Amino acid sequence: MPVTDEAIEKIKAMIVSGELRPGSRLPKEADLAERLGLSRSSLREAVKALSLIRVLDVRQGDGTYVTSLEPDLLLDALGFVVDFHQDDTVLEFLEVRRLLEPAAGAMAARAMSDEDVAGLREVLDALSPDATLDELIANDLEFHRRIAAGSGNSVLCSLIDGLSAPTARARIWRGMTEEGAVERTRDQHRAICDAIAARQPDLAHACLTVHIAGVEQWLRASLGTGGDLGPAGLRP
Repeated sequence: MPVTDEAIEKIKAMIVSGELRPGSRLPKEADLAERLGLSRSSLREAVKALSLIRVLDVRQGDGTYVTSLEPDLLLDALGFVVDFHQDDTVLEFLEVRRLLEPAAGAMAARAMSDEDVAGLREVLDALSPDATLDELIANDLEFHRRIAAGSGNSVLCSLIDGLSAPTARARIWRGMTEEGAVERTRDQHRAICDAIAARQPDLAHACLTVHIAGVEQWLRASLGTGGDLGPAGLRP
């Protein structure tokens, strides 16, 4: 095992065991390196790597701390990873969305408060009939974000948030090229909202499956005929 990986594993073990808790300050570099049997350079590289994935927080002049380790913080790097994948690889992310979001919708139908359901409907009502494509996509992202949050599961919410924005490129290009896509999205959003408001988990699950599968089906057809996801400037 490379020495940097070994250093990462040893710091991870300290966190998992509870020796280092969220918000804890790591011992001084020299003391920690000696205690773990590592060189200071290996420890330094491990700290740098763990800070990139939000496990550690390096504060200049203060020290290095374990972060809150909240799921939304740790999974934030997911969007960074997705940004490097385009075209047919986006299909795999859409497949994951199709598995996760219907489950979140079903959970939201059970768990969302009446106030949150009203807020979800307000998101839909805020979209004017002559909204631009950018406004539609922003509204789409907020709609799905609220459903994910409404599931009551912070890990599921963070995973969906990480997958939703990066796959927006496909939704943008579909809205620009497929006739009726914008109107269909509006109708499907309202059906999803109605199912959640009616406290019908199975119906919410089905509506979200159809909604996301539509984008996936369109993308498969576009790529299968040699299409792409549009201008290079339309990134996920």
